[in-house]
This record gives sequence, structure tokens and C-alpha cells, in this order.
Amino acid sequence: MEIKRDQYLQQLIHYAWDGQVKVITGIRRCGKSYLLRTLYKKHLLANGVSEDHIISIELDLARDIRYRNPLELSSYVRGIVETSEDRFYLFVDEIQMSDEVPNPYNPNGKSITFYDALNDLKGLSNLDVYVTGSNSRMLSSDILTEFRGRSDEVRVHPLSFSEYYEAVGGDKVDAFDNYAFFGGMPLVLSRPDDEARMAYLKSLFSEVYLKDIVERKKITREDVLSDILDLLCSSVGSLTNPTNVANSINSMQKRKGENKVSQNTVKSYMGHLEDAFLFSECKRYDVKGRAYFEYPNKYYCEDIGLRNARIGFRQQEMTHIMENIVYNELIIRRCSVDVGVVYSNEKEDNGKQKRVTREIDFIASKGGRKVYIQSAYALGTDEKAAAEMKPFSLTGDSFPKIIVRQDIRKRWYDDTGVLNIGIIDFLLDDTVF
Repeated sequence: MEIKRDQYLQQLIHYAWDGQVKVITGIRRCGKSYLLRTLYKKHLLANGVSEDHIISIELDLARDIRYRNPLELSSYVRGIVETSEDRFYLFVDEIQMSDEVPNPYNPNGKSITFYDALNDLKGLSNLDVYVTGSNSRMLSSDILTEFRGRSDEVRVHPLSFSEYYEAVGGDKVDAFDNYAFFGGMPLVLSRPDDEARMAYLKSLFSEVYLKDIVERKKITREDVLSDILDLLCSSVGSLTNPTNVANSINSMQKRKGENKVSQNTVKSYMGHLEDAFLFSECKRYDVKGRAYFEYPNKYYCEDIGLRNARIGFRQQEMTHIMENIVYNELIIRRCSVDVGVVYSNEKEDNGKQKRVTREIDFIASKGGRKVYIQSAYALGTDEKAAAEMKPFSLTGDSFPKIIVRQDIRKRWYDDTGVLNIGIIDFLLDDTVF
């Protein structure tokens, strides 16, 4: 089954031959290699590029293990490209597996890394360089300094519902129900039945993500990492911070003394989960004060199917699942996303005024545009509807406002101009925002 990833493919096509290193990042098994070595390669071949002019190196395979040495990688590619006037494309898969090696000319100096190799190769005028990687710290934050603005990042995510539905077709409601349960990891679609899909998603955590983090970060407290993962998965979209997570683990596990988990350990391990693209932190923003809160914040899982698998496909509370899906969709649409915080003065039963903090689920910003979004599974009562609408009235501005709902099919605007739209309609129509 060929799955279209047109958004990412068009980014690669747009960046071709711009003199930059194209860096494709994202969680492992989300389709980065497929995008580069299947979809983009097919595009190149269809536009006249010869297959022997596409140099493909896969650092996670034993056959290419020698090229984990950045000096070997640079030497090999230069040997092909420098002797020709033709144009070549270089694909390097799983670049985070590259090793650091001593400088042969100065053993006590700075080690040679893949950044050095790629900066060297990008200087070849007849070579266009593309790499994939699954670690955000190596390929996002460091890239700004190591490549000094000479790179383009294409962040790939698991399938959006639109991509998923285009692949599976059929009834939209059934497709959404399956998507909300199994998520959008591409290989889920190739599994023959529900049992196989569930087993595959569970194995990704145990055999891929956790092992990768433990080995790469030299984790000594695997039990703590596992506890943090379980806690974050069971409480997606809830306000928390490392202190609260540490306290919860210590309380639930009855950890005391030397066995007690520290806030610093939890903070470090939560950072590792973010580096592996498993979770994203969504910060809280004071809409009128125009300032971010340090803590607490919210955490969302990169794929709802992975989240469901981690907790054994229990806790199928659609309110939180839907909120996570909406958050992921906004990120896929390349929005900047925050949790909005607004305040109101409300009368208590004793007649006194009380300052009440209210939240807007998401403030999404993109290209100078901004929209406020509430994710509401159902607005079954007037009280529920009023509670969801109240924060919108407290923003003090006229930016568009949307309530994404599960309980309606046809979109409509209310008297205050708020768009009410069904979750499936919202996910399939990226023109909404």
C-alpha cells in the first residue's frame, strides 16, 4: 500500500538544490525513510534522475556500518562525486547513529562528527544532501549552531487523519474510530487484524523507543523511565510538571529513602522522551499578560495509538484522546501551539468577587494568523456549552474562535461568531486553519 505524504514531499521538492542540507526528523518508524527513499526517490526518477546518481546510505544496517565513521562517509561520497560533473543526490538514513571519531591530525583536539562530514560534503556544487534522524537534540537544537543556518528541517509526523483516511477510505466515522484507537503509525495499516496492530504498537515501545533511549542516554533507572511514561500516557492533556510527576511516582510506588525518585531525575527523563519525539510539551500562555508560565504545562503523545498501546488500550476517554488528536493535527499543520490562560472576576455565593482562572485548550499561530480552539467531545447541556464558551469572551480580542466537537456533523457559526465544527470535518479540512 502506497501512502501519500504530499506535505513533506512538496517541502523536499521545494528545498532541492538550495545549497542547504535537508534534515528530515521525527519519531522512529513514522515514515521518514519511506518519504526519502521511496516517495522522493520515485519523484527524482520520474524527472529524469538516474538511479546510480542517488547515493543511499543506511547507517542502521550492518552493510553500511563503516560509514558511521564520518571520515569514511565523506571519503566514500567524495570519491564518487568529485570525479564527475554530473549532479548527485546523497541520502543518509538514521544519521544519529553516526559516531564521533578522534581527529587523526590532532588526537587531543575536538572530535570529528557527522556535522563535519556534512558541512564538508555540502560544499560540493554537484551534490544535494539529505539526511534523516530520530533525535531532536542532535538534529534540531544543535543544527542551528553546527550548520550555522545552512540546513532545512522537514519534521515528519505519524499519519494525520487526512492521510490515514486517504489510505483506508470507507466510512469516515469508522475510519476515525479506528484512528482514535490505533493512531497513525504507517505500518499499522499493513497489519492484518486488530490483535496484530495492538501487538505492533506495544512492541514499538518495548523493542524500539525504550531500548533506544536506555542505550543512547545510558539510563540507569529503567523502572523510573517506565513509570514516567505510564503516567504521561494516562494523563495526556493534564497539567503537570517534573515535581508533580516525581511526587506521584513516589506516592504510587511507596518509594522512600534512597529509592525515592528525585525531581531532577524525572526532569531529565522527561527531556529524553521529548528528544525521542514521543511527547511534546505545550506551554501555558497568559493571553492578556502576554507571558508564558514556567509550570505547570501539558504533555501530548506524538501518536494516540502509541499512547493507547502503552496503557494496554484501557482508559479510552474520548475527551482526552480527541484533545491529543487536535493538538497533533495543529502541529502537523505547522502551527505554533500554546494553552491559553484567561481570567474572570466572578461572584461567589457569599457575594464576594473571586478571580477565576480559565483555559482555552489551544492558541494556534501560523504565518501571522492566530485562532483560539476548544476541543469539546460533546456540549450536551447549556451549562457545558457556557463553560466552553466563557474563555473566548475573556480574550479581549477579535481573533477567530473555534469549538471542535464530536457530537455534530454539520459546521455552523453561533451568534457570537464562534465556529462549531465536527472533529472529522476539522481534520479533513486544513483550510479551517
